[in-house]
Amino acid sequence: MNSESLSDRQDMILALLRQQGEVVVDDLASRLQTTPQTIRKDLRALARHGYATRFHGGATLRPGQVYLDYDTRARVAAGAKQMIGVAAARMLPRGATVFLNAGTTTEAVARALTGNHRLSVITDSVHIADILRKLPEVSVIIAGGAVRGADGAVVGAAAVSFLEQFRVDYALIGAAAITADGDLMDYDLDEVMVARTMIRNARDAFLLADGSKFGVNAPVRVAHLSDTTALITDRCESAAIRELCETHGVDLQELSSPSGANPG
Repeated sequence: MNSESLSDRQDMILALLRQQGEVVVDDLASRLQTTPQTIRKDLRALARHGYATRFHGGATLRPGQVYLDYDTRARVAAGAKQMIGVAAARMLPRGATVFLNAGTTTEAVARALTGNHRLSVITDSVHIADILRKLPEVSVIIAGGAVRGADGAVVGAAAVSFLEQFRVDYALIGAAAITADGDLMDYDLDEVMVARTMIRNARDAFLLADGSKFGVNAPVRVAHLSDTTALITDRCESAAIRELCETHGVDLQELSSPSGANPG
């Protein structure tokens, strides 16, 4: 269904979603001079049309609608990403070697690390390397290769070849989308090749994904949920993903209670 099926107000909300990545009910009600109840109905309509994923008090742009720029992606589900980043950082034991791939959720892990973490981190992100270089007990190695200007990711064959030299304890990986049958999907083949290399050369792989990533799609397959050791998320409302985690022995770390994740 296309945007011609939407009301003028819903078109305006969709435009804001595409611009900001996320909207909040109370802010929209004030901005559009209507009631929160009306905005909730609009968000339900956008969700039915496949444009939005609702959460308590607002909605995010549904992954797969457009490939958002890095700054916009960083604002989408920012609170959930921060929560995931803190949880993932706490799971890393002192002295571990870690792959941290480029992405807004994995960047939240880097921001959550402190001087108390004694780690060796190998990353393909200049943003993550810049955050971690300030921590005296964290040793940072960045992959060589071409730097993508849009998001600071180091991609290409040179980066993959560089990462193949390492065998690490943990790989912390993000994904743009997770299908109902457990495929981890992304948009860029070069970036996917880097993520695959990290998963393959790590003893344990942690998948970091906020709740809006489930049940949607993107064009390039990274791996399968069964290739990971743990899934760290703010909420998982997909029964299929829960069943896959149980079947394949993936540790599902759900950080918000189901009641706290219900759409508002």
